[in-house]
Amino acid sequence: MSTGSRWQSEHLLREWAPQVLGAVVRRFGHFADAEDAVQEALLAAACQWPTEGVPNNPRGWLIRVASRRLVDQLRSELARRRRETESIEQDLTNDAVAMLPETPVDVVEDDALTLLFMCAHPALTPASAIALTLRAVGGLTTAEIARAFLVPEASMAQRISRAKQSIRASGVPFSLPDEQEQVQRLDSVLHVLYLIFNEGYTSSIGPLLQRSDLANEAIRLTRMVHARLPESPEVSGLLALMLLTDARRAARSDSDGNLIPMAEQNRALWDRDLITEGVTLLSTALPRGSIGPYQLQAAIAAVHDEAASPEATDWPQILSLYTLLKHMADNPAVALNHAIAAAMVHGPQVGLELLSAIRDDERLEHSHRLDAAQAHLLEMAGDTVAARAYYVAAARRATSLPERNYLQARAARLAVS
Repeated sequence: MSTGSRWQSEHLLREWAPQVLGAVVRRFGHFADAEDAVQEALLAAACQWPTEGVPNNPRGWLIRVASRRLVDQLRSELARRRRETESIEQDLTNDAVAMLPETPVDVVEDDALTLLFMCAHPALTPASAIALTLRAVGGLTTAEIARAFLVPEASMAQRISRAKQSIRASGVPFSLPDEQEQVQRLDSVLHVLYLIFNEGYTSSIGPLLQRSDLANEAIRLTRMVHARLPESPEVSGLLALMLLTDARRAARSDSDGNLIPMAEQNRALWDRDLITEGVTLLSTALPRGSIGPYQLQAAIAAVHDEAASPEATDWPQILSLYTLLKHMADNPAVALNHAIAAAMVHGPQVGLELLSAIRDDERLEHSHRLDAAQAHLLEMAGDTVAARAYYVAAARRATSLPERNYLQARAARLAVS
């Protein structure tokens, strides 16, 4: 396959796959079978369009081809089973062909949004929900998702297959949930998007500090939810959080991919347009009444982004926001960040005391972040020997190579100081 054809194939997957899949599933109701048919249609387009040209209505073309493939598959199953009469089979074919679109589909965004709500169903584990969302809504291939999370493609395929089976077993109909159901599922949808963004912004494992493709996909999907639910304060809060955080992307690493902590970043590289958009979203969401954890996190990110320098950062305000967030969310990561903020306001000893209170939290057992925070505060307190020991311990636990290298470098610097 030529470079141009390969690019065309990737473009098709990302741009058309979720739209076409949503339309086909809505018509036939078979998620797994519809996805197989859509993939065949995308493959056919990748082979035919470079030589025959892109049709005037590419979405309609893909939906029609995928629908025909699905009809053929259903007809073959009926024939093999020999349980249906020829007239029933003909009725199925006639009904299916009658549904094949000759004109553009008018509900593309609703279909994509429905897929997102389905993939983020509370019955699925977070890992399965993320994988299925990236596959069905994000348009990523199974191989791409497997590479993103550094697992074998076969393992990722099994994870996605189990997620599809869970959806089928749940009996969830393919339709946009009503307003009450949207509220019930919205937390799961936002949680999945939050996890995807976090994995893209700071890869939990492997040689890359960040995966911009995953972060961008999370932002794109969150924009889609926000367009559907613009009055939801937490949807606005999550989108604002992503934009305000992603604005620092270009300054987070050097040309060799080495991590640069926020205090040492070149703030001229921060994306001011994203910061402005994020602050505007947050300013609109906060007065609506109910304030949730995503809005608070976005507010913290805004305080960081609006500081002209590390010294100008309003740490008392950040500490107040983390105090509210800590009361709202039982999350050890929040408690850890609260301790760091307290240290910046009241001194490292206060932060160290707060860290000691969460050291026995089992949820931090395998994380390097507690030891890294302990090392940072000990260094602030002037105890370089203990700080170096904790940097070394944190580096041993870190599964992200850039983070491990950074922690090792901090330990080495203290060893010679």
